[in-house]
Amino acid sequence: MTAAPVPRDLDDDARAAQRIVAALSQAFSAKVVGQEHLRESLLIGLLTGGHILVESVPGLAKTTAARVIAESIHGEFRRIQCTPDLLPSDIIGTQIYDAATTSFVTQLGPVHANVVLLDEINRSSAKTQSAMLEAMEERQTTIAGTVYPIPEPFLVIATQNPVDQEGTYALSEAQTDRFLLKEIVRYPSPEEEVEVLSRRDAGLYDRDHRTRPVATLEDIRHLQRVARDVHMSRDLMLYASRLVGVTRDAANYLPSNLARLIEYGASPRATIALCTSARALALLSGRNHVIPGDIADLAHRVLQHRLILGFEAASAGVTPDVVIDAALQSVRVP
Repeated sequence: MTAAPVPRDLDDDARAAQRIVAALSQAFSAKVVGQEHLRESLLIGLLTGGHILVESVPGLAKTTAARVIAESIHGEFRRIQCTPDLLPSDIIGTQIYDAATTSFVTQLGPVHANVVLLDEINRSSAKTQSAMLEAMEERQTTIAGTVYPIPEPFLVIATQNPVDQEGTYALSEAQTDRFLLKEIVRYPSPEEEVEVLSRRDAGLYDRDHRTRPVATLEDIRHLQRVARDVHMSRDLMLYASRLVGVTRDAANYLPSNLARLIEYGASPRATIALCTSARALALLSGRNHVIPGDIADLAHRVLQHRLILGFEAASAGVTPDVVIDAALQSVRVP
């Protein structure tokens, strides 16, 4: 019988990861006031190769946050402003005719970058959304029959505005399921808002004031490998699976007034996302193993965009967060 492989010692890697994460966090906090939850989600996205869906009203530093992450890892940043007339070729690229050489040349689109901000993704048409989501999933684009890989690491931050829905194209459930986490960004406190003004007066947000790189792309690729090796016990995997399973079989676990509001529960992608992101969160916390608290901390971010509630829920003012809180209470913590 073949001997079982010896588990890799992550102590040294975890300490090195902690130093890099601390430097990235400091670079983020130097530009973005508050928004610690957003910082954590973006770093989890980097370490897992997953993508983040961000919901907030305009003006809450989403573009600044994305740009800081890209600059701090010496990566390439692209921002795409989504509009109804945006075409798939505007995102993935196209071929243009070069009169000087009398031939067609390929011009790669802005999706070929390390950090891509899709601003107001729900304002682009379904066809354009589909092209972007395909690039996110396949990590490549195809132009005129030729495949062009997207550079790694690759992080897409797609934003949605919860107000002013006229002329928008809501993401389908199958599309939102492809995002690892959903982050809802809140308004800053008065103190945080004054700090933003102070930093603005100091010129911190001037165009020529770039964030100094504190890590390399190879550092991030190494951290991704380390995150995959973070230990997660089978009991914790079962805990994550049962938590997601509650949303599919709510009648047997949740109060009837909540269970009847759920039309569809979360897919197996939710369990995968919960386990993958829990490993990254453990690494961000300086640990080489997952604890139950990691799963509980991520439950809302993983599940809130994957639960499909009926129209009664909206009329009763019940949000996915209410259902997730009830699910967390219904599953025994190992």
